[in-house]
Amino acid sequence: MEKTLNEAITLDEQDPLKGYRDRFHLPKQANGKPYIYFCGNSLGLQPKSVEKYIKQELEDWRNLGVKGHTEAKNPWMPYHEFLVGKMANIVGAKPIEVGVMNSLTTNLHLLMASFYRPTADRYKILIESDAFPSDKYAVESQLKFHGFENGLLELTPRAGETLIRHEDIEATIGREGEQIALILLGCPNYYTGQVFDMKHIAALGHEQGCVVGFDVAHGAGNLLLDLHETAIDFAVWCTYKYLNGGPGSVAGCFVHEKHAYQFDLPRLTGWWGHNKATRFGMRNDFDPLPGAEGWQLSNPPILSLAAILASLDIFEEVGMESLSEKSVKLTGYLEHLMNQIHDDRIRIITPANPVERGCQLSIQVATEGRSLFEGISRDGVIADWREPDVIRVAPVPLYNSFEDVFDFVSILKNRLK
Repeated sequence: MEKTLNEAITLDEQDPLKGYRDRFHLPKQANGKPYIYFCGNSLGLQPKSVEKYIKQELEDWRNLGVKGHTEAKNPWMPYHEFLVGKMANIVGAKPIEVGVMNSLTTNLHLLMASFYRPTADRYKILIESDAFPSDKYAVESQLKFHGFENGLLELTPRAGETLIRHEDIEATIGREGEQIALILLGCPNYYTGQVFDMKHIAALGHEQGCVVGFDVAHGAGNLLLDLHETAIDFAVWCTYKYLNGGPGSVAGCFVHEKHAYQFDLPRLTGWWGHNKATRFGMRNDFDPLPGAEGWQLSNPPILSLAAILASLDIFEEVGMESLSEKSVKLTGYLEHLMNQIHDDRIRIITPANPVERGCQLSIQVATEGRSLFEGISRDGVIADWREPDVIRVAPVPLYNSFEDVFDFVSILKNRLK
């Protein structure tokens, strides 16, 4: 056992990204020790630099008032533009394809207003049966809004299984494609951590005439996304999970370049999506900006953008390739130690293939799952519980260590005695 701890310490010493842990505030227990924080898939930790970024805007607001829109150190008028290129790098997109705006579900509704255009013959929406609840509520409300009560088509794992088979996705799209108006999946799925082949699904859907979108809330800042190359039509994500933007922070969206100049697409509009050159003319008919910016509604909250920018600057410094490389090792180490427990009460339901997962592992608990979760929580672990029977743990490569992983598994084993 001591040898294994020494191995974890050695892995940390060899980690080229180990210094980034010190650039985040780690929540502390009553005894002063840091919690084992494996909940970045729900809320990322605060970069220490956030305070400086927000203070700059508070100072400019105090000293400049409304003139801060044009005279602040980082002028507020174009502030969102400071984030777009960095965000595009994270999700594998072109800047014209990315917007930083609104909240995730708001962006989802805005994009469905444009891309979910049902007809009497093609009206169904394809999602996972265990999609994130807000996504399911959103698509159900869109169906009802358009007058369709029974248009929800759900991908369900086979009996006795927890993951959706790729061949079943193919079969469903092939069988139902002529009636599907929109394919909308989570990548990864929030519950199981399963990653879907977005490029292949987009090709299958487009061949059948379907629009294809993804919720990548659990992918942005976690997976090596390549949204442009997948050729999906749109995507949405939040910034408060792996992107460390703070609770309720402004979200992101992607609209593929092929739609950038389709100004005839129906959309719900607001003045921040209007041509910048004439935006303050106040009398012009709506003239949409090209690309994702054209779906903006209002000027964004600068203090939230400042917090996000602090984190994005760290991502820009590290690079998603380096983070992904460490993530594969860190999650693989967690999986390796978990597989040595040999207890029928728990099992990992996230795919074993690193290509089909990110840094989250979902641990299904056969009996008394909630009490096991509460037990490890008392022992200094911050993870999360998802009904009905899953503990989600996410060793985030920016601020988690191999020793964190070792200590977590030791705590879990002790609670299973």
